Amino acid sequence: MKKALLIIAAALASLLAPGVAHAETPPGCASARQIGSTAYVKFADGQTAASVKQFAGCGKNWGYVFVWADWAARHDLFHVTAAVTTDDGKNHGKVIGRVDQREVWSNATSTINQCTRALGVVSLGEDGWSKYTERRC
Repeated sequence: MKKALLIIAAALASLLAPGVAHAETPPGCASARQIGSTAYVKFADGQTAASVKQFAGCGKNWGYVFVWADWAARHDLFHVTAAVTTDDGKNHGKVIGRVDQREVWSNATSTINQCTRALGVVSLGEDGWSKYTERRC
């Protein structure tokens, strides 16, 4: 009984901890997996605002941006943009989220046979901070 309560308490603590990762699945492709490592959008004062990831599966790529709860709690009226960028500098599948939307997926892109990076942008007013994931071919 005591062990079960400790496990439940640890699980609840991990759910409430800022910046804790959660499972992500791109819209329309449950078999897609993250490719490359996670990148982090850093705000002007050095605080981490968001995680940026690239996913591949079902013959497509997606960019994904997740704004951390602790950062979002201190900032209002932000916008998040997710896209997949190719070596020619074009942004594919670009999606700009609603005001204060913390999780944004790009649209699925037909870039699976190209070198790509996910792009995440967090904007506050006219200021914006961006980060690319590593290039994946």
